[in-house]
Amino acid sequence: MAQALAGPEIERLIQLLGRLPGLGPRSARRAVLHLMRKREELLVPLADAMRVAAERIVTCDNCGNLDTQSPCTICRDSRRDPSILVVVESVGDLWALERAGALRANYHVLGATLSPFDGVGPDELSLPKLVERATGGAVKEVILALNATVEGQTTAHYITDLLTEVGVKVTRLAHGVPVGGELDYLDEGTLSAALLSRTTIG
Repeated sequence: MAQALAGPEIERLIQLLGRLPGLGPRSARRAVLHLMRKREELLVPLADAMRVAAERIVTCDNCGNLDTQSPCTICRDSRRDPSILVVVESVGDLWALERAGALRANYHVLGATLSPFDGVGPDELSLPKLVERATGGAVKEVILALNATVEGQTTAHYITDLLTEVGVKVTRLAHGVPVGGELDYLDEGTLSAALLSRTTIG
């Protein structure tokens, strides 16, 4: 076992930061050293912001987004197109699509994708709320923005079947060649999806 290099409070901070995605023990140590060197500029404001966020973060009752209010900021935005509902697996996916800024639509977070191997069935997803929102009359199109994985595609098919009788248009994200991608560097699955999802020019 490695010898402790600092007091238990600092060691605990390193340990907790090391659990974050993309940070291991080394990166966590570097981050903590930087925070300690910039104590007044970074560490104290960060600790305050995290305390306030921990006290106020809630899950939006409408879409499943994380915010400090429910309905969330996105659901409260009157400039969004109420006829389009984008279905995502996680809040991270929702935020990624928002960063892209290509569509001002409403969202629905499933919370997971179907995965019998991991014990995730339909009851673990927020499907009843999705059906309720899709049948309200305002929604004309449901976009399934799910990952191009076996679990994502299985979930997409399940939702498509679920919404068949609702009378809304169900679409999915295009799969294939990324912007700036070179064919020689792409895997066979991506090339196959790109060919199957080809579109007309002009």
